[in-house]
Amino acid sequence: MRMQLLSDKELVKSYITSSDEFALAELLRRHKSKIFTSILLFVKNEVQAEDIFQDTFVKIIESLKRGKYYEDGKFLPWAMRIAHNLCIDHYRKNRRTPTVATSDEYDIFSLIEYHSDNGEDTMIKKQIKTKIRKLIDELPTEQREVVILRHYADMSFKEIAQMTDVSINTALGRMRYALINLRKMITENNMVF
Repeated sequence: MRMQLLSDKELVKSYITSSDEFALAELLRRHKSKIFTSILLFVKNEVQAEDIFQDTFVKIIESLKRGKYYEDGKFLPWAMRIAHNLCIDHYRKNRRTPTVATSDEYDIFSLIEYHSDNGEDTMIKKQIKTKIRKLIDELPTEQREVVILRHYADMSFKEIAQMTDVSINTALGRMRYALINLRKMITENNMVF
């Protein structure tokens, strides 16, 4: 219970200074879902995502033990950057171009909130999310990546820029063009939400 009250920075410090495995377990518990789902969205394969997720935490542990953590309380963006780099490495090994895709098993972000949970509203909400996922899948890779990292992983544009090794203006531009393209696709397909 005490570990749940500590910040990420305090947990990292506890793990580094005293090899506190409970601190590491709490960091894993807090961030597992976001990191794993982000990896899955990149590689589109659950088995590969599990492998990369395990590699991510092995690399995190090794980096912490070697004193290579300099993020000062920003554990999640640091961990996401490691996961992202491992995804890129995975594609380089397999000589495929990195892509970002959605999955029916995971929500990227909720665009619609209903106050009523009746069957019709639930069905409409699911249909809207399916349409949005299909539209996001049609975006160019760089735009898709920014949309997912911003809306699912809740990362700032500064964090996205650092992770993808581009300027903040480039990350903002990719989001702007993604939104323009999404609006254009909605108009061209006469979609109503």
